[in-house]
Amino acid sequence: MMGSTMIFDMDGTLFQTNIILEASLDETFTYLKSLNYWEGSTPIEKYREIMGVPIEVVWETLLPNHSNEVRTIANEHFHADLITKINEGKGALYPNAVEILSYLKDNNYSIFIASNGVTEYLNAIVKYYNLDEWVIEVFSIQQIQSQNKADLVQTILKKYNIVNGAVIGDRLTDIKAAKSNGLTAIGCNFDFAQEAELAQSDVVIDDLGELKAIIPALSIKNS
Repeated sequence: MMGSTMIFDMDGTLFQTNIILEASLDETFTYLKSLNYWEGSTPIEKYREIMGVPIEVVWETLLPNHSNEVRTIANEHFHADLITKINEGKGALYPNAVEILSYLKDNNYSIFIASNGVTEYLNAIVKYYNLDEWVIEVFSIQQIQSQNKADLVQTILKKYNIVNGAVIGDRLTDIKAAKSNGLTAIGCNFDFAQEAELAQSDVVIDDLGELKAIIPALSIKNS
């Protein structure tokens, strides 16, 4: 049985997705226009509202009147562009991300990532920023049939026999994933966060560096 565990969201929590997201989204809808699948401007505001949901829901929302074939074309182009930008160094981790991951590992916390992102995209981030130096395993929503982040977190708990820890994330899916699995919900008041969602977490941070102080206070010390 593992000691205390920290399960991080990726987008909007460890990785500053906003830096590359809108450019990749705009590039994707420009591509759809070239194929005569889209007219008008890129629905960036609509994407901001739903940021953090599984990718299937993203394209159902952004392209509600399009076929699954067109949604697949959009998704593949979008992720290819995101990965290109990651590999070109155009993205960034959040301030103090490396420091807190190093601190947690040095203090014998087990670190995982649970994300609604697709595997190839997550792997690109992990590889570019060498996150596997601290993270035991990265879990993608693609790995479970339900597409529910609470179930994804439960998968981690069962696989590693975890009974104590926290989920750190910026959206309601992260908070619900923590609560439904008996873990502490730490909300990140970062770029995509919404006040009403964060209000449901156990504690809210404005910077990852704050975790050093709050983890002992929340009685999720490593055992």
